[in-house]
Amino acid sequence: MNTQPENLTYGDYLRVDDLLSLQQCRSIDPDTGKSEHDETLFIIIHQVYELWFKQVLHELDAFGAYLENNAEFRGGHQLKRVLKILKTLVAQLDVLETMTPLEFASFRSFLESASGFQSAQFRELEFLLGQKATDHLYRFEDNPVEYERLTRRYAEPALWDVFVGFLARRGFAIPEEVLSRDVTQAVEESEGVQAALIEVYRTDPALTEMCEALTDLDEGIQEWRYRHVMMVQRTIGTKMGTGGSDGATYLRESLFRPAFADLWAIRARF
Repeated sequence: MNTQPENLTYGDYLRVDDLLSLQQCRSIDPDTGKSEHDETLFIIIHQVYELWFKQVLHELDAFGAYLENNAEFRGGHQLKRVLKILKTLVAQLDVLETMTPLEFASFRSFLESASGFQSAQFRELEFLLGQKATDHLYRFEDNPVEYERLTRRYAEPALWDVFVGFLARRGFAIPEEVLSRDVTQAVEESEGVQAALIEVYRTDPALTEMCEALTDLDEGIQEWRYRHVMMVQRTIGTKMGTGGSDGATYLRESLFRPAFADLWAIRARF
């Protein structure tokens, strides 16, 4: 039974009223009823990030499904879209950096234990990219919905596993130990995979473009991490992060850890 309004409006379709009601500031002064001005910006930016993370996961899942069905010609579109989204994610940091350290400090205490460190969707993205760690998984045990999603991602093959499996079906010599590896472990470099990738670059221009797009994806994630670190350092300096995280110190440790290390390793071998 169709329960939609007879004359569907823009606001109805997008549930704009619901969307605009989600920015609930916590710094409201009981006497004036007003919140700290920049808390609204902080909430909106991070809510938009979560929406983009949802779309990135949606697109990369579709890309993986196309590879599993040997329809790589369709999956390239998803990769291009994700690369554009990553550029948008980086650009949003420019907006957030218009907030000074003093302006952030005006409402920071109201975040209490909340931290971007707790973004389940970003952890899903890391797991999908093969950067798996059980310590991240267990941090979400108190939220059954997030924990179930992360547990599923943890047990599933990473995007790189799907890609090298596709290459094997295309006749490239992917080592059996790579194809049958424990997918709950982080992806590691493989000399055999690198040899196969070099063969791809030398013999298959279309697949070479896909390899380059995956490298772009990896670089885009690393670019976002770097800009995120600099934004945090610019805003709070060496202070501990919200939620008890190590702030910029922890984020710096995540830099320069490529998801697709084999694609970077072969650069010096041509």
